[in-house]
Amino acid sequence: MQSNKKIRVLYVENGIGYGGAIICLRHLVRNLDRSKFEPMVITGRTGPDYAGIAHEAAWRYIRDRRVDIPNLQKGVETRRWVSRIPGLRLVLMQLLARGDDLINFLPFFIRLLWTTWRFKPALIHANNEPLCNRASIIVGKLLSIPVICHVRGDQKGSRMMARMFQLPDYFIAVSRWVSESIGRMGVPQSKRSCIYDGIELQKLDLKADGGAWRAKYGIKPSDFAVGLVGLLIPWKGQRVFLEAMQELVKTIPELKAVIVGGTPDECMDYEQELRSLAQQPGLVGHVIFTGHVGDMATAYNGLDVVVSASTEPEPLGTMIIECLTMARPLVAPNHGGAVEMVENGVTGLLFTPGNSHDLDAQVRKIHDDPELRRKLGQAARIKALSTFSVEDHVRHVQDVYSNVLLNARQAS
Repeated sequence: MQSNKKIRVLYVENGIGYGGAIICLRHLVRNLDRSKFEPMVITGRTGPDYAGIAHEAAWRYIRDRRVDIPNLQKGVETRRWVSRIPGLRLVLMQLLARGDDLINFLPFFIRLLWTTWRFKPALIHANNEPLCNRASIIVGKLLSIPVICHVRGDQKGSRMMARMFQLPDYFIAVSRWVSESIGRMGVPQSKRSCIYDGIELQKLDLKADGGAWRAKYGIKPSDFAVGLVGLLIPWKGQRVFLEAMQELVKTIPELKAVIVGGTPDECMDYEQELRSLAQQPGLVGHVIFTGHVGDMATAYNGLDVVVSASTEPEPLGTMIIECLTMARPLVAPNHGGAVEMVENGVTGLLFTPGNSHDLDAQVRKIHDDPELRRKLGQAARIKALSTFSVEDHVRHVQDVYSNVLLNARQAS
């Protein structure tokens, strides 16, 4: 029975780091109708940003990774000596996969099961795709609790992934592109909705002090600051970004290439690779790594151009929504959810994904045409305010909750 007749919703977040998925989840939880819903949030990671959830809802940290199995698997894949013994790589990868189940998945699953049983939610809202959130899906099945999966990426992978997509009761896709991807996994239209992420637009201060932010990182007022915003993960495209900046600096000597974002523990090697690339001829002294930035409004206002360079299709892209809202000129790849959000030449510029030369050309257009820069930013904000309000997002998600619960009652 729900306390005070409120509907209890358990949110489970198993993302790779503190990025767009958890940020958008927090926007949702903060704006739920608390007269109707009582949320609890469980995260598999922790840190100061995660701990802030406790000020917004009941929060539990259940560690989902005790041993970094993916890095061990990466080591097996790259070691030459492993290939000298036929079948050894396959055996080692299977052993590591089973070790991941035993050491990482099982303890998380047991604690999640216990926490869910005690909280007694009416719904489980898994904030990632089914395979990543398989523990919450299995818990839902064991306790007869409907599960909604909030899917944020392209769905392609193993047979196990395909099977997991048959288990949730409903899916929320963050873009039409993601919804179509879910459909290719065999999920009918009747079990999925496209709901754009909502941002608390009013909390992004258009007057945030970008000058102070620039000064903090040694960016002079006369510098041309181009920033890529996103977690330091290979598919976010920082390599492509640096390649483009290496060309751009030849004609724009005042260029500063700013890489904004934290690094998940499992991607520390990737960060070191990027720092090495930043020491190449032409880039020395022009590349800045900020790490995680808490007040993103100051960062956006401190950048002359914002870049998204994802080499794999971005499902929606929180940073793109934020950038549009802040009326900043944006350059984004011409694939995935970005195509739904950015009208080329109107609210931003699109470039060929993975093509550093095209990225260079699009950034150069903005540098050479201040009037274009102004028009893009102005149109971008109008687009964001009309499309990505958190109020609309929450209303649509709460409607999904009501429909899923109604169907569950009718089925029982």
